[in-house]
Amino acid sequence: MSLTYYRYVAFILLFSLMSVSALAGPPFRTDDPQPVDFLHWEFYIASEQQFTKQETDATYPHIEINYGAISNVQLHIVAPLGYVHTSEGTHYGYSDTEIGLKYRFVEETETVPQIGIFPLIEIPTGNEDKQLGNGKTQAYIPLWIQKSWGKLTTYGGGGVWYSPGLDQKNWAFTGWEIQYDFSDLITLGGEIYYQTAETKGSESSTGFNLGGFVNLNEHHHILFSLGSNLSGEAAITGYIGYQLTI
Repeated sequence: MSLTYYRYVAFILLFSLMSVSALAGPPFRTDDPQPVDFLHWEFYIASEQQFTKQETDATYPHIEINYGAISNVQLHIVAPLGYVHTSEGTHYGYSDTEIGLKYRFVEETETVPQIGIFPLIEIPTGNEDKQLGNGKTQAYIPLWIQKSWGKLTTYGGGGVWYSPGLDQKNWAFTGWEIQYDFSDLITLGGEIYYQTAETKGSESSTGFNLGGFVNLNEHHHILFSLGSNLSGEAAITGYIGYQLTI
């Protein structure tokens, strides 16, 4: 691997460690069925990164907003500034907008997990020619399950992405996460996931992320994760973000 590749890895490691010294869903790829409480908000400003030998993809940054519109229903939007670097050049600008609706149709009890769906739509607002967007509307329909026992929580599931466009393929994602509340301040966890090939000529992959969040108080939180592919194309992934809950 090139020296540049290892520099990117070191950068993400440093960024993550700075966050620690300084939830469900973000900072992990696997999501959960638990919506934001009725009439409450979640605001994120964050960055996701993926580094491979051939390409760097990131959001620098993206804004995510979630709102508890009615009981058991959450509205969702992500507005990203995208960054792409390849041997052919570097591009930065507004990327595809994500909207979604999370609906929990089974609430958790002592014996029954909570279950929900979280369909997402990617609106092609980015510039496809600059690799800042897909160029076509994409959709994802997943099912998520979650169960908690005291300070231990685990969740997972998956679904299928509908992804039209030149050289694109419909693809599936599934993942599972487990996390533990070590204190009111810190929760740490990890996930493992699998996805099929997204484009023609690419391959399926299995990966993991380790991370968690730091609760500065009941409203302010720092989120972070770091991971790598275990199969498929070699890649390093990272997430760092700030969350405001009100």
